[in-house]
Amino acid sequence: MAQTRTLEPEEWELWDTWMRAQRLLTRELDRGLQRDCGISKAEFSVLVTLWQAPGREMRVGELSESLDWEKSRVSHQLTRMENRGFVARTPRGVDGRRAGIGLTAKGRHAAQSAILVHAGNIRHYFLDTLTPEQAAAFRAWSGQMIDRVEPRGSETTDDAR
Repeated sequence: MAQTRTLEPEEWELWDTWMRAQRLLTRELDRGLQRDCGISKAEFSVLVTLWQAPGREMRVGELSESLDWEKSRVSHQLTRMENRGFVARTPRGVDGRRAGIGLTAKGRHAAQSAILVHAGNIRHYFLDTLTPEQAAAFRAWSGQMIDRVEPRGSETTDDAR
């Protein structure tokens, strides 16, 4: 078994700085969605996922899988969004029994607006702060991190999530 050792003070400082930067960036992006679009991060995730789906609709199970959320969380979120007029349940399949969910006109408008606002906030708080060299290094490091944590070809189980 490999010997475990603690981090050096500079390593702890790097880690703490990175974690704080993530929290602050996430907070500001979430605030921007709420302030500028009147939607939550969860609503944005659903709107964008449906926006990208063929026909702007998908089965609830597909949505749950795409978002990597529990089906009960998706169901509760969809109920709230249905009450706000962003989504509507749709029959799917020949027998019409497979529940689908689709964007309404209001949902399509909200998705379009939120995508533009969110992109602007990402640019302002994140992309505009990076030089091209920093962006390339960040992209490469992020890819390495993803491969380390979730290697390609490996299957995750519900227990591992």
